Amino acid sequence: MQVQSNKKERVIAYIDGFNLYFGMREASFDHCRWLDIKKLIQSLLQPQQELLDVKYFTSRVSNNPDKQKRQSTYIDAIEGTGVKVFYGNYQDNTEECKRCGNIWRSAKEKMTDVNIATNIIVDAFNDSYDMAMLVSGDSDLTPPIKAVHGLFKNKRVFIAFPPKRHNSSMSIIAKGSLSIGRKKLVDAQFPEIVISKTGYKLNRPNNWY
Repeated sequence: MQVQSNKKERVIAYIDGFNLYFGMREASFDHCRWLDIKKLIQSLLQPQQELLDVKYFTSRVSNNPDKQKRQSTYIDAIEGTGVKVFYGNYQDNTEECKRCGNIWRSAKEKMTDVNIATNIIVDAFNDSYDMAMLVSGDSDLTPPIKAVHGLFKNKRVFIAFPPKRHNSSMSIIAKGSLSIGRKKLVDAQFPEIVISKTGYKLNRPNNWY
């Protein structure tokens, strides 16, 4: 007689913070920015799956006090739910048009894709998950997805594409994918006031409505 296993598929989620944020903004989902990441991920799981960890990858913005304050408030809110935050570098650059001589500032986020790739592969090596749920549409993450599937035959990477970030080349190599819709985002909003893990009240930023 064959005994059916009730063992659940272990899941760790890896969130590309800027990719998700700008995808929502491009889709005009600005009212969804006060997002409970952990709640969103749990809503994407199947009954036979178990969420073990949520890892959020971002960089601290600089040279804009209002943006810095909003970002700090949000990070404090998601950390209060047990989400682990990993930081890359946010670099301010000055660029110049060689034709007209105009100079402008631009900012680039560095190391997020490397940090995500490293965590996905190391966690696979340590047998920390059965399925990695990647929330990103960044094609630079294609190589680590291939590496996991090539080296660990019993593991898979599933992609949850942020709004406006679907990537066909990534969906082909992933072992399952979906696009995160507006309703999932709306249903996963924090309440207006969130209590941080240190006991402070965190208010939803005024322009995040």
